[in-house]
Amino acid sequence: MNTADARRVLETALICAQQPLPLRELGTLFDGAVSPDSLKAMLADLQQEWSQRGVELVQVASGWRFQSRPELRPFLDRLHPEKPPKYTRATMETLAIIAYRQPVTRGDIEDIRGVTVNSLTIKQLEDRGWVEVIGHRETVGRPALFATTRQFLDDMGLASLDRLPTIEHQGAIEDSLGVLDFEGDAPVAEASADLLSLPDTPMPEPAATAPSAPNAQPEEPDDVPA
Repeated sequence: MNTADARRVLETALICAQQPLPLRELGTLFDGAVSPDSLKAMLADLQQEWSQRGVELVQVASGWRFQSRPELRPFLDRLHPEKPPKYTRATMETLAIIAYRQPVTRGDIEDIRGVTVNSLTIKQLEDRGWVEVIGHRETVGRPALFATTRQFLDDMGLASLDRLPTIEHQGAIEDSLGVLDFEGDAPVAEASADLLSLPDTPMPEPAATAPSAPNAQPEEPDDVPA
């Protein structure tokens, strides 16, 4: 099989796939006859070929996929006018803290936000598949350490955490995930940028006697996504 035919097979498989395809799985298309380096070269060629179209080939955490370009989302949304999920300001701030300061404990989040984190907030992010427990901090109480998931990166359209947009970018997380601020006030990313602009020092240890920060103020329960 020549390179042009192999690239056509690769392109067809990616267009028809329901999920991102990792390089290993793409290699099975050719029964191991095409090397990983050759696959990467063909993927790069396909990216270039599609660079001026409304659909782009991107590498995300789970593999490679075709997706519509972000700037075309307002037009495509007219075909499916359902409202995207709504999340509270507290939920999006919590997600931003976990994404940019991970791994963090619930106490770390409370120390940054200055309010008690509602258990439903983190559960909501876990249920969405964006956050998971990756271990426990070796301190009193062994609090859970939270980090973002591969699903979060896929939904953000990113291959790895080092590709996260700078938090100063207005609406970085909301724009990429297509979620709305429930309160409808200043964009959540702006508030999150203020929270995360604290001095870049080691995260404080959570209180040993309770999961909440000592001076944290209670927070109203988050609303369930619409």
